[in-house]
Amino acid sequence: MAEGNQPSTRSHRVRAIRVDGQNARCTTDAGEILIPRVPASYLRPGDDINPNAASSPIAEYLATQNAVLRKARHLYFGRIGYVTQPKPDRRGEPFVRAEVRESRLAVACLNIPNDAVRSYFYSAGHDRNEPNHLTHYGVLRVAPTSTPADLRLAYRMRRVELEAGDSAAAELRQAERAFNLLAHPELRSCYDALLVDPAAPVLFPYGGFGRCVVSGELAGDGSTFFVRRILSYLPDHRQRAFRAPLRRIDFLAGRAVYRDSRRKAEVHLDPTILPLAWDPTWNQWKHLVGSKAGLSGTFVASGKYRHNAGEWQLVQWETALPSRLTVSLPSDIHVALAAAKRAHQRLGEHYDSIQRVRVRLEREPLDEEALSALCRQLGIPSDFNVMQFCWKPDYDPYYYQQLKKRSQNVYSFRGEYLFQLPHSMVAEIPQLGNATYVFAKPPDIREFVHAYAATSRDDIRRNRANVADRLGFVGRVMHGKDPRHWLRELKSRVGETVDYALSTP
Repeated sequence: MAEGNQPSTRSHRVRAIRVDGQNARCTTDAGEILIPRVPASYLRPGDDINPNAASSPIAEYLATQNAVLRKARHLYFGRIGYVTQPKPDRRGEPFVRAEVRESRLAVACLNIPNDAVRSYFYSAGHDRNEPNHLTHYGVLRVAPTSTPADLRLAYRMRRVELEAGDSAAAELRQAERAFNLLAHPELRSCYDALLVDPAAPVLFPYGGFGRCVVSGELAGDGSTFFVRRILSYLPDHRQRAFRAPLRRIDFLAGRAVYRDSRRKAEVHLDPTILPLAWDPTWNQWKHLVGSKAGLSGTFVASGKYRHNAGEWQLVQWETALPSRLTVSLPSDIHVALAAAKRAHQRLGEHYDSIQRVRVRLEREPLDEEALSALCRQLGIPSDFNVMQFCWKPDYDPYYYQQLKKRSQNVYSFRGEYLFQLPHSMVAEIPQLGNATYVFAKPPDIREFVHAYAATSRDDIRRNRANVADRLGFVGRVMHGKDPRHWLRELKSRVGETVDYALSTP
């Protein structure tokens, strides 16, 4: 390397490279270095390598390619973080900048031109030198106008065909790459723009976060690597499985999206993998659905910067790979959906009467008996679920149901529920980010309920005017990330025996 390009440690000449399982043993004039197999495959005897020796196998290297004359003399292998949106350089050509994470070689970022991102991620045949006219649509044998459901069906059929024909692994990877790109709305939009204009700016898929090998030139200050070509990229990923409430899914025309800020997870769905025959009107009543879908698959790291409190903060998420996603639904899902839709229709039929009940609940708490009597007076059907008077779209029925089955009576008040349990009173807002308030059993229930309605949760928490003492406040149980933890602590607070084997969501 030139003197201005020297990183923080000394370079060594590569003498030989020998594959050893998932790694390669690289013999240099200073000894042997263990390198992951893929990054080692781009090195040749005679190259100079500057390894980050903090781990074995090494997690980063800079190398000068001496074996063959190339325009791009330098190689870099390391882990990148967030990749910016495309922007023009001084010549007006789009590029993205990738943050380098945990570098010990003083490399701070990679500048990646648009054509390098396009060639690696958006070209249908970068692995096999396919002709330029081959598109991702051509790989899956579908038309560019195909719906998300068409794409998944075509991918499944293509995969079966390739596996039955004993095709090379490269063809299977090519089909999977094509589907994963086209099944993501933003990436598909980029790809469609490229088909019209090959110079159109493109996104770095999922915003970065992974390990890469790139060729190019290291800047004179040693902090910026100017990429000419992406040789290999492996996103950070892991297997995840969880149950997703259907009320958190956004139902769009031909596709659906699940986003969960608590789990930091995003999943793109289509009618083939979520066969419920939905339409966008479902968003009007989905909050009344208590059912959950089981989601399982490979999630890749992603992230975006958000402006918060006067500064930019990196928010990291994980996005499910469409090709490796499985969805399971409860056996009674269609019954639950029909009930939720019918409940929404009934809310509309009796809207004016229901609003009168809600106005009264803003002033005073009413229990189930009083609410039923009020419903009769207003002509609301006797089988109407009185829980819905205070229910809000982002409420989680799990917390309500766990308390309801333990209660002797339930009071509704504004957006809260007061549960009369055998040995305590519990105030609940069944929403993530809130807490369950537990009180000792009062000598007079109605007096307690009206005293609670005259104060606020902040007053109780701070014990203003001794209100917490007068109400017999025991403490709060935070909802948290895992409902099982909430349930165990709740049982302990209300004097119920904790059965850890049954404390499941």
